[in-house]
Amino acid sequence: MAPLIELSGITFGYPGKRVFRDVHFALEAGDRVGLIGPNGSGKTTLLKIIMGLLRPGAGQVRIFGKPRGSEKDFREVRRRIGLLFQDADDQLFCPTVRDDIAFGPLNLGKTHAEANGIVERVCALLGLEGFEGRVTYRLSGGEKKLVCLGTLLAMEPDVLLLDEPTASVDVETTARIAGILNRSSCSYLIVSHDRRFLVKTTRTMFHLKDGVLAPVTGWSPPEAPA
Repeated sequence: MAPLIELSGITFGYPGKRVFRDVHFALEAGDRVGLIGPNGSGKTTLLKIIMGLLRPGAGQVRIFGKPRGSEKDFREVRRRIGLLFQDADDQLFCPTVRDDIAFGPLNLGKTHAEANGIVERVCALLGLEGFEGRVTYRLSGGEKKLVCLGTLLAMEPDVLLLDEPTASVDVETTARIAGILNRSSCSYLIVSHDRRFLVKTTRTMFHLKDGVLAPVTGWSPPEAPA
């Protein structure tokens, strides 16, 4: 079976700065992968290339067994892969929690009744029962992060790409996110500086530095699901 995500010979740079040179990466069904590296090494850039938000200078992006190059190619990708942004305020744009979580299902053609049912289920999964009518911008940082994760889970994705999911989040919310991921059936790639969180949620690890993406040997297996 083809990998869910396959990057081959990816080269990318910004004006005056080369970010990647000949990067290769594959995410198989069932993989739970962590990505570490110094600030500015290109971890977020890698996620954006997978989602088609940035295009490589060279190399091939294959997702779900198909080469992806044009904007049209990535429409299916964005329906089946959920991207969690670093900053929750970049992802939440509706007045209430219910509106934000229902937005994706409604755009996939769900009825309002179906979307409301999804909102209730997702809020229960996240431990946010009773938050449905809350005004999103008044939530705490950790609550916003959970709602962002909820907007992805509502779409029932095949893959999650999580960019610093525990940044500016307290210990309790971090543990809640780890538990949700460990119980999830999704394959995922997590970018994080929080190695304790990655030990709990990932099975393999990659390190990105100076344009080179390499596996980390001897990575500890995850703890039992929380």
